[in-house]
Amino acid sequence: MTRRAAPGLLFALVFSASTATAFAADSDPWIARDKALHFDVSAGIAAAAYAASAAWIVDARWKALALGGGAALAAGAGKELIDATGILGGDPSWKDFAWDVAGAVAGLALAWGVDLLIGGVSREQPALASPRPSSGTAGFVLHF
Repeated sequence: MTRRAAPGLLFALVFSASTATAFAADSDPWIARDKALHFDVSAGIAAAAYAASAAWIVDARWKALALGGGAALAAGAGKELIDATGILGGDPSWKDFAWDVAGAVAGLALAWGVDLLIGGVSREQPALASPRPSSGTAGFVLHF
């Protein structure tokens, strides 16, 4: 071991030894049943909003991703705001919101992957960009 590595190793040993007691008293652990619920609900909202918006509202997959993610994050932020008011007796937690974000990402990845598998990728239906207009198509699409 070189002299340059010794201070870093010493810091790592002291830090790892001192954090063990901090985790024991944590009233809001990272891994808990409510975190799984936050993840699952956010994933479901994101996937459902992606599917609905891709099918009926927008013409580009990136727009459906934005709407799905926005819906899931708005629901998660709204839940934490309600918890902050104390009306329903919940406790606000940034860890809960972090699990909401992770769930939204997972739900969007799943929904987008299924969309790519079922719908495919072509000139008319690119992976993210707006499709090129083709003749003879009919339907309702909101352009924004």
